[in-house]
Amino acid sequence: MIDTLAACRRCTRLADFLARIRLEYPGYHARPVAPFGDPKARLLIIGLAPGMHGANASGRPFTGDHAGILLYATLYRYGFSNQPISSARDDGLTLTDCRITNAVKCLPPQNKPLGAEIDSCNHYLQQELREMPTSGVLLALGAIAHRAVLKALQCRQSSFPFGHGAEHPLSEGLTLLDSYHCSRYNTQTGRLTPEMFQAVFARARELL
Repeated sequence: MIDTLAACRRCTRLADFLARIRLEYPGYHARPVAPFGDPKARLLIIGLAPGMHGANASGRPFTGDHAGILLYATLYRYGFSNQPISSARDDGLTLTDCRITNAVKCLPPQNKPLGAEIDSCNHYLQQELREMPTSGVLLALGAIAHRAVLKALQCRQSSFPFGHGAEHPLSEGLTLLDSYHCSRYNTQTGRLTPEMFQAVFARARELL
């Protein structure tokens, strides 16, 4: 899947945008960002899309951007990571029983993917979910990731409303947990506090 992803040009708008980014920032990854973590993980975290100067630059989900600060510190707190900071792809960080991906694997302009782009990239999320072990936990960061998971599993959207801290039993023993996204906006405005975020991970750990 990763080899196919690296060469993906399913979304012309995104592929063209990344080509321009590579010219402007030749040191950036500026390509589809592959999932990161334990390939046999029982916890799969689903974000929205790579950040311009974060995952799009580093080539690793939530690495180098503000959203990754709270995420990786929390993963470390609950035993899913060997260190609390993710700064670069070669920083020695490893995840245990945890894997991180995005609903959209490419950086979208203004961090806003189109609906058609979310749907096109859902093909990859479907593959990732097929590899999840029985009784795995899916943690959606934000409503778009939540809806992408439901689409990938062919679940009725209206039957599983998004809400911070919501817990949804799904088919094949999977459980979907929801959290507000750990974006700079959400954390700086107080919409998402570290305590709120930690509570979701504490529940994920209990389920596992």
